[in-house]
Amino acid sequence: MIKNLKTALIFRLAATVVAITGFLSMMGVFSGEWHSGALMFYTLQSNVLIIALFIMLTIRTIIGIRDTESNTNTGAGYFPRFEMVCVINIMLTFLVYWVMLAPMLFTMVDEFPMWTYANLAVHGFTPVLCLLDYILFTRRGRLKYRDVYYVCIFPLLYLIGTSIAGLMGYVFFTSAEDGLPIRFPYFFYDFDRIGLLALVYILALFVFLLMVGHVFYFVDRRKARRKK
Repeated sequence: MIKNLKTALIFRLAATVVAITGFLSMMGVFSGEWHSGALMFYTLQSNVLIIALFIMLTIRTIIGIRDTESNTNTGAGYFPRFEMVCVINIMLTFLVYWVMLAPMLFTMVDEFPMWTYANLAVHGFTPVLCLLDYILFTRRGRLKYRDVYYVCIFPLLYLIGTSIAGLMGYVFFTSAEDGLPIRFPYFFYDFDRIGLLALVYILALFVFLLMVGHVFYFVDRRKARRKK
């Protein structure tokens, strides 16, 4: 764990800039557009969550630097429980995109802008920076077991919201194959096309989230015991 607050501040300011510019680029702001529909995707919503986290951490680090002058420095590990939840939520974006979606896009869409700054920042840089912040600056021994289950709240709310939107007629895409509307944003829970198999994918994702949450919790406990 790095306790130097100035180092943490520089890292968090840079991470905030990357996260915000990546999000705005993906939304089309820098090209004079605004893709409001993109906000319906988990990728963008999870990035908004991380932007909020980085802003919170940056502000708290600035306050910590001021407090350090009064000899009250306790390191830069603020909001460890919330950050753990955020890390796992954004790493879901990272893993689902690069493991499940990117290979399909490579084969199905020849001109997909895979290596643009917007795409790399949203699906790569921001998740990795969030994970690094947790590893480098978070104090160990602060997690509680119930935090493992809090990891599922954000994805569950997203799933409920987009499913309701789809069932009410919101169209995310038009299929290039048959020209039919696609009412669910990701193929692995497109009930129209894969039916009940979507429930299997959804269950698998939540099991995966809980497994990762348990790994974070037990690693945190183990490292905390080593310090005693």
